[in-house]
Amino acid sequence: MLRPKIPTNPTPTGHTMPPAVIVEPTAVIPNTPTPPPAPIAPASSRPTVQLTPGSVIALAGAGTAVVLVVGAVLVSMLLAVAITGASVAVCAVVIRSILASEIRR
Repeated sequence: MLRPKIPTNPTPTGHTMPPAVIVEPTAVIPNTPTPPPAPIAPASSRPTVQLTPGSVIALAGAGTAVVLVVGAVLVSMLLAVAITGASVAVCAVVIRSILASEIRR
């Protein structure tokens, strides 16, 4: 029949080593550390977000809508799996009874 062709690996031409890293020692000179200057906060060019009662209600409504939609999708998927499992079980029982009646005859 059909036999797969196994590719052959090319033989290596030589053993290569990674180049050696030369580390030269340096003298450590102790000195007194100076504290860094205090950072100055840059002025933000973006305006701050102001939440009004209307925008809070809109955000809460949008969040609720998202939760309800995701919940409905998950429940419908679970229901589809349950219906599929029940129909497969019914088919198995019918096929089993058909085979059992054929054997009795």
